[in-house]
Amino acid sequence: MVKFLHLKYNEKSVSVTKALTVRFLTKRFIGEYASNFDSVYNKHMCLERKQLNLEIYDSCSQTQKAKFSLTSELHWADGFVIVYDISDRSSFAFAKALIYRIRAPQTSHCKRAVDSAVFLVGNKRDLCHVREVGWEEGQKLALDNRCQFCELSAAEQSLEVEMMFIRIIKDILINVKLKEKRRPSGSKSMAKLINNVFGKRRKSV
Repeated sequence: MVKFLHLKYNEKSVSVTKALTVRFLTKRFIGEYASNFDSVYNKHMCLERKQLNLEIYDSCSQTQKAKFSLTSELHWADGFVIVYDISDRSSFAFAKALIYRIRAPQTSHCKRAVDSAVFLVGNKRDLCHVREVGWEEGQKLALDNRCQFCELSAAEQSLEVEMMFIRIIKDILINVKLKEKRRPSGSKSMAKLINNVFGKRRKSV
């Protein structure tokens, strides 16, 4: 199971960013969605000869929820897609705050072996004529915080939306392999435990 969280800004952009997820799942674009509830989507797919079950939690991070801690999400999510509206600077500021929260030093109870995969997405590329956030700003924020980055239009670029999700899924799979390499096997752990116990006994004799 690959689980990741899809975060976006407030009611102004929620319909299009929820459309980003639906675009990936169904290849259809629907512009209007209810903006006052969270959604959980599931998708089965085959990638690089591997059968994957995806669970996408599409969070309704409205203005009144702007200060949520992300503690539980940091614990269970394998990756994060953070979306802002290139025609709304305040949405970029909120996306920046989310990235800082994800990349902040983690407490022991939610510390992860490797960094979570994070993809920063500048949406509504079809509205470049009213752009408030430059491409360079998004790219710099992503580079400074070890994230992938792209700009796209959920309304017009179905292929780009699919490729963005595939890229973060690949990042997640790489992280899973890194975790497995760093995690000692059960037999090694047991041998180490036995050696520690009996080693101490020998020293005490």
